[in-house]
Amino acid sequence: MGKPLAALVAAAFAVVAPAMGLPARAEVPKVVASIQPLHSLIASVMQGVGEPALVVGGSQSEHTYALKPSDARTLQAARLVVLVDESYETFLAKPLKARADGVEVVALARLPGAVRLPTREGGTWEPDHDGHDEHGHGALDGHLWLDTGNARLLVAAVAERLSALDAEHAATYRANAAATLARLDALEAQMKARLEPVASRPFVVFHDAYQYLEKHYGLAAAGAITVDPDRPPSARRLAALRDRLRTAGAACVFREP
Repeated sequence: MGKPLAALVAAAFAVVAPAMGLPARAEVPKVVASIQPLHSLIASVMQGVGEPALVVGGSQSEHTYALKPSDARTLQAARLVVLVDESYETFLAKPLKARADGVEVVALARLPGAVRLPTREGGTWEPDHDGHDEHGHGALDGHLWLDTGNARLLVAAVAERLSALDAEHAATYRANAAATLARLDALEAQMKARLEPVASRPFVVFHDAYQYLEKHYGLAAAGAITVDPDRPPSARRLAALRDRLRTAGAACVFREP
């Protein structure tokens, strides 16, 4: 068979092969992450296979986010949605409930073994009632990813879920997860070495978002300026914080954009 004829036969076979029932490559599942920290972990697991979509991007806040029509379309097409919990990303609760086809959901807060902490109460952690903060006492503190152990659980859970949904790339997902876990181990060792010398020095944060980090590394947080980052603190709360800064000998105050 001459080369031109062989090329023609190969091209024809490529066209008719799907109709002959030959196996086609599986489509990579469409994955959606609610917020950037989770998206970073999931993207690491999917590296080389696909890219997860992100709902809350840029400098936007999950505390006040409202879904756009484009977000709704993205969620409708998703095979897997990864979030902290519907009580944290409240804007996702109704769209996920409306998915009658049963979209797969991985919620970090519900993973077995996940460290879950309630919103702090009392003193300089108390909600600012003059400012009408809406965080309920005893509600889940949703910043779970700041505990390295929780981040590890999410990486492993997403890798296994993707491997079940997309067996063709299961080996890649698991290898990526192993590499991500190794980087998290290295990061934790680095963090411990850097934070240990200053662990006992009190500090104040703008928004009470770092409880998991503080407890994981034994840090001495003295209070937060506000519980709700999207509402200004009242004069009464600022006066109480000034007193707390003096008595605690706080070394610094961490602000947010």
